[in-house]
Amino acid sequence: MPVFDFNSVPDEEKKNAVCTYEIFMSSEESATPEKPILVIDNKNKQWKHHSFGMFTNPIKRTTFEFNEENGVEVSDILKVDARFVSLLKWLGESHINVRLSGENTAEGYAVYKISEVAHGNTSKLSAEDGFLQYMIERLFASDAPSKVVNDEEEDESGDGMKLTSLQSITDFINCAGATLPDNIRLWARRNLAVAKSHEVSPEERRHAQRALSIMMNIKWKSNYFETIDIVEARKILDEELYGMERVKQRIIETIVQINRTHTLPAYGILLVGPAGTGKSQIAYAVARILKLPWTTLDMSSISDPEQLTGSSRIYSNAKSGIIIDAFEMAGESNLVFIINELD
Repeated sequence: MPVFDFNSVPDEEKKNAVCTYEIFMSSEESATPEKPILVIDNKNKQWKHHSFGMFTNPIKRTTFEFNEENGVEVSDILKVDARFVSLLKWLGESHINVRLSGENTAEGYAVYKISEVAHGNTSKLSAEDGFLQYMIERLFASDAPSKVVNDEEEDESGDGMKLTSLQSITDFINCAGATLPDNIRLWARRNLAVAKSHEVSPEERRHAQRALSIMMNIKWKSNYFETIDIVEARKILDEELYGMERVKQRIIETIVQINRTHTLPAYGILLVGPAGTGKSQIAYAVARILKLPWTTLDMSSISDPEQLTGSSRIYSNAKSGIIIDAFEMAGESNLVFIINELD
């Protein structure tokens, strides 16, 4: 099978290469023929429901090489979900054999599933089985990137998989691309350099790898909030809370602020009162309105700031603080934090 090596292409040709595909933004949590991951040109041939091959020319003129009975046939990619651009680029650069599941439509061959296929001695994508399925699930759960960064039918599921090895963490960072927030992507690349460096102590490398494993297993979301239905929010408040009109009004005012800016305000809500008056119930109602997971931090047992922030990596027994632990347990970057006994 012919293999495309983009590094062998002259710089001038790279510069003048024409991108064949259009990038579209999507927030769908799964793919269908009507809302696919990508669309491939089918003007010259109708492709099979299950097609095998590999992505090639992943930087600019992106194509897919179909393994047909009479040999390899190449077709241009026409459209790609912005969240999957880096994944397709990486699959192409790594020469990974895949199976596409799709349907022929008027727009082209609409691909709604990508599965890895190992031929002969072809290795898996990373050190851990199920990486591609895990990666696709994470991309579906992520927000569409604000910009695309081009620098750098078995029932398989990635559920429960954790990124622990350096290989799987490296693969994930490359495939996630711009779906990771800029600051998290920069932090991850810096720590990955430390984890792979031989100029630091084994202890520092181990801490960097553990930190990467924690942070990359969190589903990072943007701080953009869709408009919240105020009528529905009021209904939830009335269901969860009896009376408390001043509290409900304060929450509604905060929702109006969110709808105006589509981001959370910089302030929190401080609830004061004796035990049993419904403070926690108010927090649960807010989490339900925002459609976010919630977590509770008990401050009554905190005696050392490092329990919150985590200890320095200079110590051999360094570990993360309870705030990061809460993110890790939830697996989400957007949480409602209920901080008990703050005083």
